[in-house]
Amino acid sequence: MTYCVAISLDEGLVLTSDSRTNAGIDNVSTYSKMFRYETMPDRSIVIMSAGNLATTQCVIEQIRRDIREGNDHNINSFKYLTDIADYLGDVLSSRIRRYSEKEQSGFAPEATLLFAGQIQGERSQAFLIYPQGNHITTSAQTPYLQIGESKYGKPVLDRFLTRQTSLVDAATCALISMDSTMKSNASVGPPIEVMIYKNDSYSLDNHHVLEADDLYLTAIRREWDHKLNEAFTAMPRITDFVKTT
Repeated sequence: MTYCVAISLDEGLVLTSDSRTNAGIDNVSTYSKMFRYETMPDRSIVIMSAGNLATTQCVIEQIRRDIREGNDHNINSFKYLTDIADYLGDVLSSRIRRYSEKEQSGFAPEATLLFAGQIQGERSQAFLIYPQGNHITTSAQTPYLQIGESKYGKPVLDRFLTRQTSLVDAATCALISMDSTMKSNASVGPPIEVMIYKNDSYSLDNHHVLEADDLYLTAIRREWDHKLNEAFTAMPRITDFVKTT
């Protein structure tokens, strides 16, 4: 399974993904799900993936090939982020259809993508691209998008994130969201990748890979558990408000 989140803020973008592709008693493998593209000076593009690994690998390879061969449709040839989102949706949906036609019943080639970045002259944006090829973007009310195992990490995002949240605070929130997901679902796991993109920088250098024993990841987990226990202990009890019969 997978968990990826893209946060779109007034200051820029925060992107987080896990790297676990299979979890079992005797078999745990990892594969990066965050792909960075700095192929032009006027744009920075990041793609994250969830779903069937064969599908996503083929999609990423097609994107690289289109860039390398200078095809008419590639992430360098479009002037707007929405056009790139359409292009990625076409590549994804065509690959899923091809696998669906070739494979036997029971094979699930579905995958989803998170695409985020900035092209000069536009504000930074994030998009969720569905297996059918259509896509949505963030809003003022919901400044983030998730793919994969999203339910465990959603509450903390809903409670703390707004468009005005700072990049550093959003990165902390994203890592708490990731840690909550890892605690509840063993199929999501490290290394954890974090990308912090500041608007108009056109640089993806602020990228971090956190292993399971990373000091910061450990500190986040320990402090969050401690604060949650403190909050629970301070909560009013039902017997303080409800009369017993």
